[in-house]
Amino acid sequence: MSAKVVVIYSGGMDSFTVLNKAIQEGYDVYAVSFDYGQRHSKELEFASRVCKKHNIEHKVVDISTVNQLLSGSSLTDNIDVPEGHYEESSMKSTVVPNRNMMMLSMAVAYAVSIEAEAVYFGAHSGDHAIYPDCRTEFVEAMNAVCKIANYQAVEVRAPYLASSKIDILTDGLKLGLNYADTWTCYNGREKACGRCGACQERLEAFAENGVQDPLEYEA
Repeated sequence: MSAKVVVIYSGGMDSFTVLNKAIQEGYDVYAVSFDYGQRHSKELEFASRVCKKHNIEHKVVDISTVNQLLSGSSLTDNIDVPEGHYEESSMKSTVVPNRNMMMLSMAVAYAVSIEAEAVYFGAHSGDHAIYPDCRTEFVEAMNAVCKIANYQAVEVRAPYLASSKIDILTDGLKLGLNYADTWTCYNGREKACGRCGACQERLEAFAENGVQDPLEYEA
């Protein structure tokens, strides 16, 4: 019997690559997605579609009520999503307070309940400057805590922690993955905007890999 792992699966490029990497490594994968009131909830539709395609157990957990405790993020509040490439001065508005800690905590609880050995998530080096909960010291601290928080130790794994989005896409393309099955844009409209930081970073990754992005863009 294969070892079980839980993958925090947003439906975006990074977690999509992590999900498929875990599958190809032979793990019995359980995916969990979180609806935290993000305006780009369209990503959850992509996540569900991929999990159905792979016949993966997939839970979508509604934690949107937590927003009564949070404010100030352009991903959840009535604040315009900044445009242009990732820059700390503008992209700080996309930080959702404590997001990864909340998600990891619940995913670890799920892992304990199904006797999974680890929780995977898609933090990468391109996020380090903007998002404190994607940095190495955060992942290492969470890993240490999650090994002692329950009778069963659960490891926190971020396989692309030292990699850029360009590197992640390179790896995914080598695995033969189809990125038409992912959604990245911070705006949840019919087509990706092509202007927000998330879109800009995605488009750069495809350009650097010499591949056409399969998603349709407004601009």
